[in-house]
Amino acid sequence: MSQPARHTVIDQWTGRHATALQAALRMSQDEMAAQLGVAKRTIAAWAGGPDIVIRPELQRALDTAYERADEPAKLRFARHLKAEDDAEANAAGGAVALTVAIAVVVTDTEVLLVQRRDADPSGIDWQFPAGVVKPGANPTTVATRETLAETGIHCTVRTELGSRVHPLSGVHASYFLCDYLAGQVENRDVVENLSALWAPRTDITRFIPRQRIYAPVLRALEGDP
Repeated sequence: MSQPARHTVIDQWTGRHATALQAALRMSQDEMAAQLGVAKRTIAAWAGGPDIVIRPELQRALDTAYERADEPAKLRFARHLKAEDDAEANAAGGAVALTVAIAVVVTDTEVLLVQRRDADPSGIDWQFPAGVVKPGANPTTVATRETLAETGIHCTVRTELGSRVHPLSGVHASYFLCDYLAGQVENRDVVENLSALWAPRTDITRFIPRQRIYAPVLRALEGDP
């Protein structure tokens, strides 16, 4: 007799769980809304409200969506939740969580991206320039310094867009909207990255799936900061 596959049991779906499932299924907000039969704004509200308790009829719909998922998707779902749980446990235990400063460098029409050289276990490929913030360091300085080190682009921080525990990597990520100042883009970190380029802001989801982009970043790139 075959053994049943191990899976995660969610007693009560929250915005956090639903967003993790969406990422595990690799669906856009539109696709997730269509699958569950809800409006896209409902999916967006879950992404922006991790502690929201989802109403009963949608709890059942999420149960069904999870049960119908293939095993790789269920594994990704479990990994997403574990990364968040580990980050919360570290914070509660007094440990210093890994923090990165992420630079979203823009011109009027483009945004700066780098591509990792090796396949990342978290599933990240194209991303915004970023650097680890060591204790006592200024995150805005890290964001601009690492952008220059990785891409040869000088930039200045316009505003902080917010922070979150990254759903794939589990690190604490702070996002900064930065304005281009000078320089020609080049891949200066050939050990870590394959490429660096300016991508059209309107085509950002060709490089990074929409559901992986932090909502305030997406709003800023789409012209609604």
